[in-house]
Amino acid sequence: MPDRASTVLRGVAEDEAVLVVNAGSSSLKMQLLPQRQHVHIERIGESGPGGGPGVADHGEAFRIALARLREQAPSVRLLACGHRVVHGGEHFREPVLIDDSVQEVIRQLNRLAPLHNPAGLAGIEAARSELSDIPHVAVFDTAFHASLPEQAYLTGLPYEYYTDHGIRNYGFHGTNHDHVSRQAAGLLGRHRDELSLITLHLGNGASAAAVKHGRSFDTSMGFTPLAGLLMGTRTGDLDPGIILHLLADGKSLLELDQLLNRQSGLKGLSGRSNDMRDLRRAAAAGDRRARLAITVYAYRVKKEIGALAAAMDGLDAVVFTGGIGENDAAIREEILQGMDWLGIELDNERNLAGNSLVSTATSRVAVLVVKADEEGLIAEQTLAVLRAAGAA
Repeated sequence: MPDRASTVLRGVAEDEAVLVVNAGSSSLKMQLLPQRQHVHIERIGESGPGGGPGVADHGEAFRIALARLREQAPSVRLLACGHRVVHGGEHFREPVLIDDSVQEVIRQLNRLAPLHNPAGLAGIEAARSELSDIPHVAVFDTAFHASLPEQAYLTGLPYEYYTDHGIRNYGFHGTNHDHVSRQAAGLLGRHRDELSLITLHLGNGASAAAVKHGRSFDTSMGFTPLAGLLMGTRTGDLDPGIILHLLADGKSLLELDQLLNRQSGLKGLSGRSNDMRDLRRAAAAGDRRARLAITVYAYRVKKEIGALAAAMDGLDAVVFTGGIGENDAAIREEILQGMDWLGIELDNERNLAGNSLVSTATSRVAVLVVKADEEGLIAEQTLAVLRAAGAA
């Protein structure tokens, strides 16, 4: 399949590039496109190897990554910088040129995505300071999910909480759900607008999306990126009565925020780590809680597949992506075990080999593994914004 950067960035000169900044909750990926030079900094805010000091925050990570990219490609001229921003609320349904007013609205949305928007904002601030001579564009994770129907985005609260306060399900990881659903259609040799797909973005953050006929139809994340699947440090779905109980028990809002967003999920269940690689090693050595965390993680994803297939009245393919989804063959097997009733048959040899198609020849539902490429789509959308504005 053609590389997105090689197709959508045609017309960009060999010595020109779009810089894409993708700030996750604990990582920073920066890439020059179409050249594909990249830097990936992980475990931001955590201790470095051997317990020494690591990279303190996303601002420091940006400066380090930019210096490395300049060493790799000293003669490349930057056309623009595209930024992944997790939460656009109802303010931003499409990519937008960043100015001070846009930056301020993103800051106001920090409370809706406390692990992510501050990281993205730090990247924007560092980039606009270091690269003030080029335009900057924000591309929002929530934008792809703007097509959600009312029955998917409304909550069970009184309707006025939506109309007056904007409380609704927004959905996240939209850039990658959009990308991998396009790629999946290409791998299947079919048009996306005729398919019902479930895309599984599994990493430190995790979400599932029902992509029906090319549009987001439902998704596991909600008002914030805290909802849905079990994640690295986040609870995922939780009975709201538990929150009331903890508040009555004396927990402060700050303590609850830390508990739900930073101390739960794989890390909280295992008592060890939010990194699936660490948990695999610990489970292999006999650690029961590490094994339990993996089992709960897989079980939550399995349930979500069944729910989203029902919501779409059928299913053509399941697509795995993200750091865990792409690289952990065992988790794919654990998630899909016993799902032949839905028409899913995993080919163990293909799965272990890491093929793009990992289902059997007789499986009624295809199972695909597609590499995440949020950066490629962000670069495409960044150039589209500039061209529409007459800036490129």
